[in-house]
Formats: sequence, C-alpha cells, structure tokens
Amino acid sequence: MGRTLCVWYPDWPLRRPDAPPDRPLQAVGEDNRVIAVNTLAWDAGVRHGMRRGEAEGVCPTVVTVASDPGIEAVRFEPVARAIEELVPKIELAAPGLVFAPVAGAVKYYGGEQPLVDLVTKEIDKVTGSGFKVGLASGPFAAQRAAERADPVLIVEDDAEFLSSLDVTSLGSEELAATFRWLGITTLGALAELPRDAVATRFGPLGTQAHRLAHGLDRAAHARQIPPDLDVEERFSPPLENLEQAAFVARAMANRLVSELRAHGAAPHRVEVTAEAADGTTRVRTWRNRDPFDEATLTERVRWQLRAWLDSARFRSGPGIRGGVVRLRIAPADVSGKGRQLALTDDARSVAEAERALIQAQAIVGIDGVMQAKPKGGRSPGDQVAWYRWGEEAPEAVDNAPWPGRIPNPSPALVPPEPPVLEVEWDGGMPTRVRLGSRWVEVLSWAGPWRDIGRWWEGQPGCDRYQIVTSAGAFLCEVREGVTYMAGVYD
Repeated sequence: MGRTLCVWYPDWPLRRPDAPPDRPLQAVGEDNRVIAVNTLAWDAGVRHGMRRGEAEGVCPTVVTVASDPGIEAVRFEPVARAIEELVPKIELAAPGLVFAPVAGAVKYYGGEQPLVDLVTKEIDKVTGSGFKVGLASGPFAAQRAAERADPVLIVEDDAEFLSSLDVTSLGSEELAATFRWLGITTLGALAELPRDAVATRFGPLGTQAHRLAHGLDRAAHARQIPPDLDVEERFSPPLENLEQAAFVARAMANRLVSELRAHGAAPHRVEVTAEAADGTTRVRTWRNRDPFDEATLTERVRWQLRAWLDSARFRSGPGIRGGVVRLRIAPADVSGKGRQLALTDDARSVAEAERALIQAQAIVGIDGVMQAKPKGGRSPGDQVAWYRWGEEAPEAVDNAPWPGRIPNPSPALVPPEPPVLEVEWDGGMPTRVRLGSRWVEVLSWAGPWRDIGRWWEGQPGCDRYQIVTSAGAFLCEVREGVTYMAGVYD
C-alpha cells in the first residue's frame, strides 16, 4: 500500500462554543456511546466506547454533549482546505479525521518529515494544538499511528509497528475477544497464522483482519463497473436551502447504491462534486472502512454540502456561492460486498417503489410521506411512532409492562382528536350509544382500564372501555365525566 498521511483530532466533537473548558466533558454519538473526551474526563476514567450511563457512573460530574456531525463538518472544512493546499486528493472519513496519499507530495517537498512539518504548521494556524498526525503504509496503519502520536508519528518499519498492536485495534470487540480466548493478543501473533486456517475458522471478517495484520488494506475489487453509474443532477433555480440539499443528497445516494447493488458491488470511497452558480467547482472525497450504504452515503454528502454552503454564507470562505447548480457523486474503490439477492427478491421493483416515494416527497414536502413503527404505550395512538420516509427509525421501548394498556386486538381506526360520543350509563355500565340520530343497544363491553395520565403535566386521567353494539365496536375514553371515541374496531 502507498504511504498515507492521517490527521486526527480526537476531541473534534468537543470543539464547540458551548463546551465548558474547566469541566470533565464527553461527546456521545447516536448510539449513546462515548466518541470523544477531554483530558479531565479521561483522567477520571471515561473511555471511548463506553455507554453514556456507564461513563456518568465513572465520573458523575462529566458534562455530556450530543455529537452533531453536520456542524462538525462545517467547522472542519478550513482544516481540510489547509491540508488540501499541500497534499491534493485528501479523503475525509469523518469530521476530524482525514487521510491523504503522499507519494507525490513527498517527492515535491523533499521527504516525509518536511511534508509533515508543513502540514502541522498549517493546521496549527487554523485550529491550534490538539491534533495527531500519523504517517504509514495504508490508511489502517496511518490511523493507528495517529492514535499513538505525540503529536506526530512517522512509522519507518510498518511490519514491526503493526506486529506490536493489540488485536482490539482491528475495531471488532467480538473478534478481538475470540482471538484473546485463543491466545492471540497482538497483530503480530495473528499474522503468523496461516491465512487459509484463519479464513476457514473466521470467514471474511477473519481474512480481512489477517490482511490488516500484514499491513494490507482492503484491495479494490477487480471487476469493471460501468462508468455511467455516476449520478448527476442539475438544478434550476440553484439549491441554496440546506433542507433541499439534504433531500437531493438522499435521492442521489439511494440511486447510486441501488445501481451498484444491481452489479453486486458497493463503494468504499466516493467523490462529491458540486458546481456553484458562479461557475466554481468544489470536489471532496469521502472514505469509509465498510461499504457505503444509502444512509451513510447520504450523511456524508449532506455534511459536505452543508460545509460548502455554510462556509460561503456565514464564514466568507471559498464554499458554494449562489447555490448549487450541479451535483455529482462518483463511486471509487469498489468492492464486491453488495447484497446477495435471494431468488424471491425483486430489486428492480424495490428501486422503482423508492423512486416513486422520492418523487411523492418532492411534490408534497419532506413531512408529507411518513413511515410507522410499532412502539410501547398504553393507548393505541401511543403505540405507533411516525417518522419521515428515508430517515432512520427512532428508538422505541416496547418491552415495558405498560399498566393499563388496552389488550389486543388494536382498533383499526384511531382518530387524531377523539370526538365526543354520547353513551348512556346505568350504575357504571354502558347501556346505549348514540350514533347519528339513533340509539343502539350495547351488546357487550369490557373495562375499565385506568390511565392516570401525565398528572405532572396537568393531563387528567381517564378510564377506557371496549363497547360492542350491533352497528360496530368502539374504544371509548371517559375523562371528567365526558365519553370520547378513541378508536373503531374493524
């Protein structure tokens, strides 16, 4: 593998105006795990990968902030530009983590040490201290070098450096635990094993780990992918709104990944090109260790567009001025890790359905096409979580006891605002229900199920009943002496 430079800011998610400098501080990602800590939190025992609750148990005074990769990408754009002025073709893996192949730059600047000195000098002007720089053969070794740098580490002997690394550096806790159970604690010990034996025992994941232990990053796939799989869109009028840009990014990412998947392939690297209304063109390459899927590719394109648009709008930087008139996403470094279709899978129909939903969303608005997901709750309306189509489903708790929950089956129709329903009661039992201009007898009923309500928010409690009549079955709520129709059974 070619020599690669890695620049890493371990505290980049914490470099924000609302971060208190004199308190232990941690940033958590979407999975609620710690992704960055400051020195005070580290000294107190907080470590990367901990769950938020575990970290707060170790250090009760720690201040927690939620990572916002979009804003972090905007703030990182000046750093990326500073590196790009010295080393072309940089590749962003995440805000705060960048790789760059340095073969040409090393020849131009007269060696690796002069190049690293120039890079550190320029980024120090932009951000000050706190960065780590590693240089080794391939992105994997370069990133491991950056993690161990103080603040710079140029690896001379890659084999010796990699052999000393712990198996946890492979990034898979489960695989590392299995290796440790077998007595394999370092990459050097793993590299000594026969590749065939590792592949037989651990499959593709073990084969990749064995390659990394030998300093061989994942090889690009040899198959020829048609060049017309690049996706490109032109816009008139130009895109200036970030919400519009995010919508377009998702549609283009879905199209690119779907077309590559039809060829049994997936990209590990993509090149994002945007042309501004004034004719200037911006290009940025994003890299991912695992193949990009629709969600991760959408994220990277949206982050980059936000960085370019906000850089021009708020920071007077060389971003996208006047809006985006052309956007292109080109795959690179393609692997054969596309999804293997089953005999009954119909990828074309799925792609057509997704394209139709994207078009519908463009017509009715981003909030006009919604998805539903079951979740826990007492009333039928509480048992469904709605979210925008194309976005990740929210986390939902479904295994709680939910005292007072209505038993199955659920109503077929749940009105958003329950209307008043006239019910005659006799000794606490429903006897008649008024439907329009006529009264119908109650044939059977069940309940009540008591819901105390959110009394701390001033919401009153209610009693729920299931009532069956000759005209249909209803779920009713009785609140403060008034009966409401909360659902209709099919």
